[in-house]
Amino acid sequence: MSEQTIRIRDAVTNNLDHLSLDIRRGRFVVIAGVSGSGKSSLVFDTIAAEAGAELNETFPPFTRNRLPKWTRPAVGSIDGLSPVIVIDQRRLGGNARSTVGTITDTWTYLRLLFSRLSVPHVGESSAFSFNDPAGMCPICSGIGEVVVPDVESFLDCDRGLADGAIALPGFGEGQYWYRKYAEIEAFAVDRPLRDWPREHIDALLYGGDHLATVTDEVPKDYEGVVERFERIYLRTSDTLSERKRKTIAEFTQSALCPDCRGERLNAAARAATVDGHTIAELAQLEIPELAELVRGMDRPEVNSVVTALCDRLKAMETIGLGYLHLARATGSLSGGESQRIKAVKHLGSSLIEMVYVFDEPTVGLHPHDITAMVDLLGQLRDRGNTVLVVEHDPAVMAHADEVIEIGPGPGSAGGRLVFQGTFDGLLASDGPTGRAIATGRKKSRHPRSPDGWVRIANATTNNLGDITVDVPLGVLTVFTGVAGSGKSSLASELVAQHAAITIDQKPVSANRRSTPITYTGIALAIRKHFAKLTGAPEGLFSANSEGGCPVCGGLGIVYTDLAFMDGQETTCPTCHGTKFTAEALAHAVDGLTIADVEHLTVTEALARLDEPTIRSRLVHLDRVGLGYLRLGQPLNTLSGGEAQRVKIARELRDAVEPTIYLLDEPTTGLHISDISRLQEVLDDLLGHGHTVVVIEHSLDVIRTADWLIDLGPGPGRHGGRVLYSGLVAGIGDTATGRALRET
Repeated sequence: MSEQTIRIRDAVTNNLDHLSLDIRRGRFVVIAGVSGSGKSSLVFDTIAAEAGAELNETFPPFTRNRLPKWTRPAVGSIDGLSPVIVIDQRRLGGNARSTVGTITDTWTYLRLLFSRLSVPHVGESSAFSFNDPAGMCPICSGIGEVVVPDVESFLDCDRGLADGAIALPGFGEGQYWYRKYAEIEAFAVDRPLRDWPREHIDALLYGGDHLATVTDEVPKDYEGVVERFERIYLRTSDTLSERKRKTIAEFTQSALCPDCRGERLNAAARAATVDGHTIAELAQLEIPELAELVRGMDRPEVNSVVTALCDRLKAMETIGLGYLHLARATGSLSGGESQRIKAVKHLGSSLIEMVYVFDEPTVGLHPHDITAMVDLLGQLRDRGNTVLVVEHDPAVMAHADEVIEIGPGPGSAGGRLVFQGTFDGLLASDGPTGRAIATGRKKSRHPRSPDGWVRIANATTNNLGDITVDVPLGVLTVFTGVAGSGKSSLASELVAQHAAITIDQKPVSANRRSTPITYTGIALAIRKHFAKLTGAPEGLFSANSEGGCPVCGGLGIVYTDLAFMDGQETTCPTCHGTKFTAEALAHAVDGLTIADVEHLTVTEALARLDEPTIRSRLVHLDRVGLGYLRLGQPLNTLSGGEAQRVKIARELRDAVEPTIYLLDEPTTGLHISDISRLQEVLDDLLGHGHTVVVIEHSLDVIRTADWLIDLGPGPGRHGGRVLYSGLVAGIGDTATGRALRET
């Protein structure tokens, strides 16, 4: 039986409540449940973690130390596992050298093709690699951009030289560099630079011939401000001090490399062609167009290379990424795009009986595109693999062989098996998911009237076709369209042209010391509350100060480096994981120590802590659906959707002046029953006079919008146009319009 079933017994990882269940292998299984119910604890922190840890143990210690680290789950037993491949939503690294081509290995095949067929012949495949000295541009070292002085930031034109007009360090009145310019008689040191002739400004900045036009006496050692900055900060081989790094960050900007113009390669690699096309030209083509050209390059000596490259390109198109090009930086990809990129690598795999784990694979996908993703999941299953998918979308559940619901509630109210069976059985069940789906779609509401308009003018970012569109103020506007249609590009133009505040899904902290109480600013209020009622100093109630356990440094765990073996994290033997000293734990308020407070969930804290300053900040976390978070939970453990909702909570607390807020798919990670709560939060922002613009695929959110801006009609070069701008009810025959009418 264990060969056909993954058997889990007595799992207590995170909030799992002694969970026991069997999952049949070789099936496509969706794990559902409300946000925080324990889905990820089951799939990622128990099944994947145990499989990963056991697989690592089969390797020698030296190799193990270089493999991904897995924390063994708290579980009685797990049987029937096989190696697990986790395909999550973590954004691909923002490394400046990483592109869609390098991360999918398509660039490797393309380099190999050019090394065999290019005219003129320039060498092996490394000669076409921008990450290898043999192929990289010598000016930008293969990055495609160079750091140049941000000259406009050098000067404050409302001041004179004597008043600090040069903003760079070391140019203050009386300092050495300042005197070099003050001694030039042509410069009126007491007059604001705004009143200087243009040629005098150029002489100050660039010296040389510019200075000779304003004075006959040019000092031999004269350097313009720009030249001096470049010599001191940009042309040094010395190790940079922290002060110099800060100055460079403040007074420079990235610019296209003047040599390769962003193509990253050296002159020889840029000039070589196959069938009249350079490798850089091919890297800028969308996937279907590139595939068509590559198929025409088939020669007997490169037949296997062309086949492998075309197979990989076809997989990218199949999974809905045909609008990308190989030169696209991975740091610019969304979480959903990143997940689909990772999946591409496994489409052609001949491995079987693996366990594939997906985290909301439909994130970033228009309802029109979900069928392709479901087909991919089915293909992986049909090859003899087990596919486990954490998902909220009923459209995916409907195609699953089995649905497992964990819940019924979040946090301590979850972690139990609510339902296991077919999708039809789920619809008839009384769990949160079955009830939410049976309730049906959200109804459209009467749209609010705008308070005014802002115009996004002549937008050309990425695939936008020089479009101009008006966005209403004081209402909820949703940007819609298929994946790659230009929604994010239009949003970036809104941010650039109208200083909109972006509330995205990037991590709120990478620091394990950062928690909901530190991020929301209530840590100080809690310490003051404890100090006031106990008479002890405030610092005693901070794990990062005098109250922190000296053995673990206030972390609650002790890390032991075992050299070539896996390091071990163990509960601190002194504080027993509480993080605090015995002296700090000796004080209690209303029966709670400071460690007890950190263990409370947000909802529990609202019920137990009656201090107004604390409650006023916690209430916003509860309202955005994060009541299940524990106050001391490290923020680096939050999902992208949870991180976004934490940011929304902070904006609800801090926002004063009317502001334009841009939210990127705020329903990510939300159970369908929680979407109504999110809409209430957005309504609250609108009620305070703010404007909310949302990039979203959820039809429930789209239906309740006050205004729609629909882009398309297709992805990439087939999109970038405004198909519709108006009330929801008026949308015509677009992909979004059809989806609204069909569901």
